[in-house]
Amino acid sequence: MSYSENDSSSTSSIRLESWLQRERTMDTENKKGCERPPHDGVSFAESQDLSLLEAEAELNFIHVWFKTKKNAQAHHTSNYKDSNNEKETIDVLRRGQAFTLFLKTNRHLQNQDHVRLQFLSEDTVFMPNEEDRAEHVLNDTGYIYMGFAKQIKEKPWTFGQFEKHILHCCFSLLTHLQPRELQSPVLVSRSICTMMCAVNNGVLVGNWSGDYSNGTAPYVWTSSVPILQQHYVTGLPVCFGQCWVFSGILTTALRAVGIPARSVTNFESAHDTGKNLTVDIYLDDSGQTIGDLTKDSVWNFHVWADAWMKRPDLPQGNDGWQVLDSTPQEISDGGFRAGPAPLSAIRQGNVLLKYDTKFIFTEVNGDKLIWLVKQDQGRDKNTLIAVETMSIGKNISTKMVGQNRRQDITSEYKYPEGSPEERKAMERASGRLHPGEDQPGSPSTDSSLRVSVIECSVEIGHPIILTLVLERKTATPQTVNISCYLNLQTYTGKKKKGLGIIRKSQKITNQESQVTLTMDTNSYIHNLGMVDDELVIKGFIITEIAGSRERVATEVTLCFLYQGFHIEMPSTGKVHQELLLICKLKNTLPIPLTNMRFSVESLGIVTTESLDQGTLPPGQSLQFEMRCIPMRTGPRKIIVRFTSREVKEVHVEKMVLITD
Repeated sequence: MSYSENDSSSTSSIRLESWLQRERTMDTENKKGCERPPHDGVSFAESQDLSLLEAEAELNFIHVWFKTKKNAQAHHTSNYKDSNNEKETIDVLRRGQAFTLFLKTNRHLQNQDHVRLQFLSEDTVFMPNEEDRAEHVLNDTGYIYMGFAKQIKEKPWTFGQFEKHILHCCFSLLTHLQPRELQSPVLVSRSICTMMCAVNNGVLVGNWSGDYSNGTAPYVWTSSVPILQQHYVTGLPVCFGQCWVFSGILTTALRAVGIPARSVTNFESAHDTGKNLTVDIYLDDSGQTIGDLTKDSVWNFHVWADAWMKRPDLPQGNDGWQVLDSTPQEISDGGFRAGPAPLSAIRQGNVLLKYDTKFIFTEVNGDKLIWLVKQDQGRDKNTLIAVETMSIGKNISTKMVGQNRRQDITSEYKYPEGSPEERKAMERASGRLHPGEDQPGSPSTDSSLRVSVIECSVEIGHPIILTLVLERKTATPQTVNISCYLNLQTYTGKKKKGLGIIRKSQKITNQESQVTLTMDTNSYIHNLGMVDDELVIKGFIITEIAGSRERVATEVTLCFLYQGFHIEMPSTGKVHQELLLICKLKNTLPIPLTNMRFSVESLGIVTTESLDQGTLPPGQSLQFEMRCIPMRTGPRKIIVRFTSREVKEVHVEKMVLITD
């Protein structure tokens, strides 16, 4: 049977609707020789309006069936299974792609009969490039990027949108939407974003306390699958997550319902509580942050999701990638969520376009102001000592299409730092928010001193070494007074332990000089296990030219590096046959490694064991075996993870080809 897409001579029609709008039924006696009809489960793409138009009034359609197996193969959706029978594929179709229908009529078709399949709504989530669709809709593994701008590290993440219960979980979160609302990716994505957060009666409980005794520590999660499955089965919030976990499950949910999505990391991400497009940091003479005054913060990184869609609700030019953030930070229309906010509006500084564009603009393009607070006649006097217009929103990253590499997409979010276009976007955003309001001026536009730090990491067990580069406009000998306060912080900038103050005075004679600051290993080594979070060393350095009132400030962040471990395993394996892994680890720290745990992860792998290895004394080595059973053929990425109280996460990846 064929159909015409352009014939408009039909005089009657029968409307086809997805299971989201009404249940499709069929008589059992008419099933013979046909694939079974659709049952529970459908992608977002399937919820579009279809009409069959008949040329002859007496022609009627008795039953309509999707050719499930044929369509699933063509649409790459055969991994979606019936929750009641995993051998049965459910009907999931992707927008913008041809599919096959089986129609049963009340009589044989005649030459004068014309049947037309008509799409009544324009495709709003179609990506024209096949490679982009393969990555942002079909790929069920990837990476989430963490660390900080100078030391980016990748975290392998299993999205698993085709796994058991995932699709059903996603649609169970959308039952409050009306059928017509389910046709809008704007409303669907915003609703999914909302329901990822337990504060909104959704999936995941956010926790940044460092105490995760009543659940799973956020850094332990490496996959969206167990989180969404647990929520679907129990109906209860899952404990606990932080921003990258929220991004992971949101990306999974969007891909599961057919909306292209990618996980995105913004390094040096601003949290502007004052909503004035600036981040204000207040320091004392030593460089220590004054908590009572400093309400804004800069996270080492923050992770959200981008979703691809058209925006018919906004002015032209705002289609494409949209930011969605389910991490509970700020309330938007009564719920903790952000977006969808178009990248084009963020880039241009059009902060009044919905949704939450102003907040996201500041995250990637705010200015950081550093204030020195001193006593003057018994009152605090605030002196602006640094205005940083290029420190917020660095190295915005996502996984590259078709490759296991990081792609820098900063240019999609904003113009080059310091360019006229970037400053114009900032002025546009500031002007629309506060017309006529003066912006803080630079404290020293012609400053004769600039300070930067070479190091970006410290190897655990070694002293902290900071090499300061001092640049001046003169070679006249001068003495500089340096004060540096360091502390252990979480990635959100929350202070956990003060490490101390380093003070140093040194005479410099060149236009460019180096000064070295050091702090002993014992200042931090025994505090690494104080919370169940990955910690970094962070602080501010204030440098003053002796005899002058000129001061400059800069921030320093150091991540911890730890020697990895080694695994041995074959490069090939057989379905349902055990794979043997040999793990080797040596503790190179001067302290014991406690609460050690190793685990094996991969899609299509049944893990028969994850091992708790207790405590490993300093200098001692460990070797042991782990086993897993492959359940699916094809190339499989095997990830072995090691965690402990002191070293939060180290992983090794291996590719194994699994055959029948």
